[in-house]
Amino acid sequence: MEIVHTPVLLNECLEYLSPVGEPFEGDAFMVDSTLGEGGHSYNFLLKYPSLHVTGVDADPDIQSRARERLSQFGGRMNFFNGWFNDFYRNYPDGERRPDLILFDLGISVYHYERSGRGFSFRHDEALDMRLSPYAEESAEDLVNNMPEVQLANMIYLYSDEKFSRRIASAIVSARETGRISSTKALADIIYNAVPAKYRYGPIHPATRTFQALRIQVNSELKRLPEALHYAFNVLSPGGKMGVITFHSLEDRIVKNYFRNLGKQCVCPPEAPACKCGGTPCAELITRKPVEPTAEEVKANSPSRSAKLRVVRKIRDADEMRLYGVEAL
Repeated sequence: MEIVHTPVLLNECLEYLSPVGEPFEGDAFMVDSTLGEGGHSYNFLLKYPSLHVTGVDADPDIQSRARERLSQFGGRMNFFNGWFNDFYRNYPDGERRPDLILFDLGISVYHYERSGRGFSFRHDEALDMRLSPYAEESAEDLVNNMPEVQLANMIYLYSDEKFSRRIASAIVSARETGRISSTKALADIIYNAVPAKYRYGPIHPATRTFQALRIQVNSELKRLPEALHYAFNVLSPGGKMGVITFHSLEDRIVKNYFRNLGKQCVCPPEAPACKCGGTPCAELITRKPVEPTAEEVKANSPSRSAKLRVVRKIRDADEMRLYGVEAL
């Protein structure tokens, strides 16, 4: 089977999330919250022979590829098909807690190049962008049904596209003459909507809008705060959790949540007095995000915007609300 996705910050993940030394004893257990084609899990299982992994992914197609790739590890590898926030929110009481948790929030190259679901306008495909086949709305539904103001706001909020209003207006005008159903059709509408100078910038003018649509379709930023919070509480005390982000909206959510976990007092700001005992919930292992080396960026250009943040758990954060990390 041909593998098309290269895991980012792989060496850094293997180092920072190593299951070696205190407090790990015997067989460690890791949850790969975003399995994809299984690149991170494969290398963790290869390097740490006593490690067991559960891989979570909402996309059954890419998970079937991972199953094939990881079959050599037998019972050391298990799978869960579904969204990571659902997995952690419904984690069974009494089940073994993971010692390690990894989130890689990037979209696999497989989805851009092989899925046929319209994640990229490099190929003329149906406007879908759903990672899970059970998601209700596709990108086509949003483009053809969302009111203009809401569409413009969504594009701006999720991509910082400065021409969001012009793009939304052009989309609404175009759909009056016929349904917009392909990536090429949408990319052409966006291309013609922006100023001529903007068309020849470093990225295609449709790039940001496509990102915004993908985020909206899959509720990526709405799932993330809940997933982080439930995952941290599922994590075994002394265990480590690492998150790889790829754009500022994701990284802000992760940074704020981890920062709050590391505070001496984690009571809500309106609390009249500290009730948490002044003990932080986590130790910040990475005070600043870990970024890819120049060599990695040269070899794997999608890694250029990746950032890894890691914490070690001290205690549960049940009493800490998601202050500062509300979904966008």
